[in-house]
Amino acid sequence: MKLRTLKNLRNFRGKKVLFRVDFNVPMERGRILDDFRLKRAMPTIKFLKKGGAKIILLSHLTKGRAKSLRPVAELLKIPFGGEILSSRGIEKISQMKDGKLILFENIRHYPEEEKNSLKFAKELAFLGDIFVNDAFSAAHRRHSTIVGIPKYLPSFAGLLMEEEFENLSTAFKPSHPFLLVLGGIKFKTKLGVLARFVRIADKIFIGGALANNFFLAKGEKIGSSIIDKSVDIKKYVNNRKIILPLDVRKSRGMILDCGPQTIKMLSEVIAGSKFILWNGPVGDFERKGFEKGTEELARLIAASSARTIIGGGDTIAAVRQAGGDRLLKKFSFVSTGGGAMLEFLAKGTLPGIEALSKS
Repeated sequence: MKLRTLKNLRNFRGKKVLFRVDFNVPMERGRILDDFRLKRAMPTIKFLKKGGAKIILLSHLTKGRAKSLRPVAELLKIPFGGEILSSRGIEKISQMKDGKLILFENIRHYPEEEKNSLKFAKELAFLGDIFVNDAFSAAHRRHSTIVGIPKYLPSFAGLLMEEEFENLSTAFKPSHPFLLVLGGIKFKTKLGVLARFVRIADKIFIGGALANNFFLAKGEKIGSSIIDKSVDIKKYVNNRKIILPLDVRKSRGMILDCGPQTIKMLSEVIAGSKFILWNGPVGDFERKGFEKGTEELARLIAASSARTIIGGGDTIAAVRQAGGDRLLKKFSFVSTGGGAMLEFLAKGTLPGIEALSKS
């Protein structure tokens, strides 16, 4: 598959660019708690700005987070446009000058967005000349601003989308030995990755609550530990590529972290690996006293000479907890996607990527 990227667009001065970003960041009382995704969008914004585009930023915020993107506009020191399809929003677009940008309100204020309304997509497309999608972390959604707008405008992948596509694709033809690390709680979201990479990886470490499914299938006692009852992992239980924690740390009968023997074993596997792909913490890192396994794993992978790719909100949060942005920068590539990363690894494409390749 070949993406149409901004590199294919030679002249966009004066053009109105509908730019889909993912500014779905955690906030508390109007204060942004994590600006990772904001920073990753900056290269494309600077590229468009330098080229003289009129940049119309579109993003969403999920339910349960802040309802307004105004704090993001204030942090980035860019104009806030309110609702994009309001008369005031349309007027602001008509008054834009070359090289300027404006951020409009949470696109999910419109129910048509998640319904993938083509009428809604067409209304939005009417406001621009070009569409650029850099929201890789939302590219697994069949929403109007992901797959609808490309039906009506010349569409291109932003620099981040291109970077995500190229880096994650290296996992399909990796250097060997290749170690895959899967952790977290929900096995259902990772089962597709396991199914694909059990044929590609040399070793697959299953940690976190995911390991409990394997322990239970092997007849081991797990007490009140969390398991994902929605999946069937029987065909993987005796696979020689899959390795599980050698020891665990518990609280009140619940497995909450892997133990020191496991970390020692992993240090040896990591030292012998040339490619490492990691998604999901291997313990309840947010609970005091049970963050050690994940933090030590993060440091081991970061210090490895292997090509290292990580992703997922909890994984990135755990790495930052272990060593801040300084540690995060030691990985070869850090994906902005969680669910999108997993779906791309499982299928090799995403609806948002397909939409760009067909436009």
